[in-house]
Amino acid sequence: MASEDIMIKRSLLLSLLLATGAVQAQDKAATQPDLAKAKQTAEQVCGACHGTDGNSQIPANPKLAGQHAEYLYKQLTNFKSEGGKPAERANAVMGGMVAALSADDMKGLAAYFAGQKLNPEAAKNKASIELGQRLWRAGDLKRGIPACAACHGPAGAGLPAQYPRLAGQFADYTEAQLKAFRAGERANDPAKMMRTIALKMTDPEIKAVADYAAGLR
Repeated sequence: MASEDIMIKRSLLLSLLLATGAVQAQDKAATQPDLAKAKQTAEQVCGACHGTDGNSQIPANPKLAGQHAEYLYKQLTNFKSEGGKPAERANAVMGGMVAALSADDMKGLAAYFAGQKLNPEAAKNKASIELGQRLWRAGDLKRGIPACAACHGPAGAGLPAQYPRLAGQFADYTEAQLKAFRAGERANDPAKMMRTIALKMTDPEIKAVADYAAGLR
């Protein structure tokens, strides 16, 4: 009798484990981004500005390939207006693009572009390399400008989800974003960090550090 009870308990335990495993597998499948759908959206919607693989050919539009998925998802959600409230990151073009996207759609696009290989840009202004390098590595503590590397990494790889990869990005785009932060036109940085830093930077400093970041690998 005892032997029979043990067999029954083992059978019940096995059934429970199998059921738990099946539920976990279903949950995992449900949370996996639909990369096939994301690729289709990238080709039909995003490709004109950012390239179907995230390697934009237009300096005004950022390269998305290889960017952190968490950061991309945050930006997409920031562009989206919810409940009649203004979007956290104001951009008429991107606001229109994300209007019809669900959270799952945006997660899929973020994962898709994060998985693409970046075709990086290069630093082009030899005259400003020294200034860009100094600001990137050490900042200017006397003026309250921290080193860019402190958040974006020595090689510009960034830290998800708040700090994007800047290595290989268009210098023109990075420069434009720093100036937008400085002017308060872009305000989706945590704790006003980038707005505070950019306010202390001159135009030549912004241009130099943007060009230097383009050449990082």
